[in-house]
Amino acid sequence: MAVKWIDGHSSSILCLNVNSEGLVASGAERGELTLWDGGGTPAGQLQLLGADDVTSVVFSPCCPTRLYTSHGETISLLDVRSLKEPIERFHVNEEEINCLSVNETDTFLAAADDSGAIKVMDLEHKKATRSLRHSNICSSVAFRPQRPQSLVSCGLDMQVMLWNLQKARPLWTTNLQECQAQENSPQSAGQFFNPPLAHSLSVASCGNLFGCGAQDGKVRIFRVTGVKFERELEFQGHSLGVSQVLFMPGAYWLLTGGNDGKVLLWDVNSDVGKQLKSPAKSLQRRKAHAPASTRKDGNLNKVASNEQTRVLPKVTIEHGEKVNWIACAEIKGSKRVLVADQSSSVSVYPLPEH
Repeated sequence: MAVKWIDGHSSSILCLNVNSEGLVASGAERGELTLWDGGGTPAGQLQLLGADDVTSVVFSPCCPTRLYTSHGETISLLDVRSLKEPIERFHVNEEEINCLSVNETDTFLAAADDSGAIKVMDLEHKKATRSLRHSNICSSVAFRPQRPQSLVSCGLDMQVMLWNLQKARPLWTTNLQECQAQENSPQSAGQFFNPPLAHSLSVASCGNLFGCGAQDGKVRIFRVTGVKFERELEFQGHSLGVSQVLFMPGAYWLLTGGNDGKVLLWDVNSDVGKQLKSPAKSLQRRKAHAPASTRKDGNLNKVASNEQTRVLPKVTIEHGEKVNWIACAEIKGSKRVLVADQSSSVSVYPLPEH
């Protein structure tokens, strides 16, 4: 059963984030922002100017007291020790922001918005230095750990992109609908009625592996190699759209949340971990053992998609409500998953030790 954190909001919670000291921030509709201690007691509350929905909250990786929030087209920087007026406000996006990401050196911030733009801010000089673009709403953006100049993004144009801040054009792009068309699975035809609009991204701590959740209920795992990425694995995670994906810190455990009201935990390491240790050898091995039909044109994607039948979640949480956001926190020495949904409370579930 979930523990409920209550009395922090009066409307639907849209986003969550946890700092290195275990402080949790939640943003909700109508400009509501709340800080929670590890016990689920509100430690601070603020009504942001303009009462726009708070769509993303991100703590600085370097300074746990700095909190970046997006509300409407505005980014506000707050000091959580004194939750009052923002220290600074930035207005570089022209439409509502959906997702913020700060690189691990706290030098750049990326803000993805409804116009498809990703505005990249130089935090030292406090100005926008780069505008990257999708052709439709950009739903998620994430800097890669250990690579402060590199980020990935996805959007409702069904594109997943790899960027380097030195360039305005993506280094590599994958269209999820084209991936879908290549599959020879019996349900492919039906899947076209539910296009793979990409909703969420998360990058593993190694910086080379990332997951993407989409409207077709599938989770796709990609591995970055140099200036491109390849699909490593694909599995049907949810019966409806996958609204959230989150790699847990320091591991290849992936949490996913869906519009079907489920939260699932996957051990991605057991499926791709061996390949990560020796990518070249594993690629050759997969080629050697691949059936003839998958060897044509060197297309290994079908091998990965055929594996989806045996990839099963390690933990299934029947949350029951459409998931808006998920976060992972260590509370009283054990890991918990925090879930935000259409309600005004945060649900907290224990995770098994692994």
